[in-house]
Amino acid sequence: AFALVFEVLVERYRNEDITSICGLDARGFVLGPPLALALKKPFFMLRKKGKMPNVVTGEAYAKEYAGNDALSIPRGAVSAGDKVLVIDDLVATGGTLLA
Repeated sequence: AFALVFEVLVERYRNEDITSICGLDARGFVLGPPLALALKKPFFMLRKKGKMPNVVTGEAYAKEYAGNDALSIPRGAVSAGDKVLVIDDLVATGGTLLA
C-alpha cells in the first residue's frame, strides 16, 4: 500500500512547478522525504514548537483534541514566491494544516 501511495504522489506532482516539499509533524516525515528525493526537491519539516533550533515559530493554535500548540519552520526554508507542497498522512480536522 505504501508503494502505491508513493507512486500516485510522484505521478501527481512530477510536472508541477514545486519549489520544495514540507512534512507536517510528524507523520508527514514518512511520505515527504522519499517524495522529495523522487522529485529532486528540497525537503523541510514543520515541527511542534521547541523541537528544532534556528527556527521561526508561528502563532499558537488550538489542537483538535486538547490544548494549544505552535509550529516552527527552519529559517530560510521558504522564500517569497515559493510553491511548497505540504505533506501529511491525513487531514482529520485540519487543525495542524490550518496552523
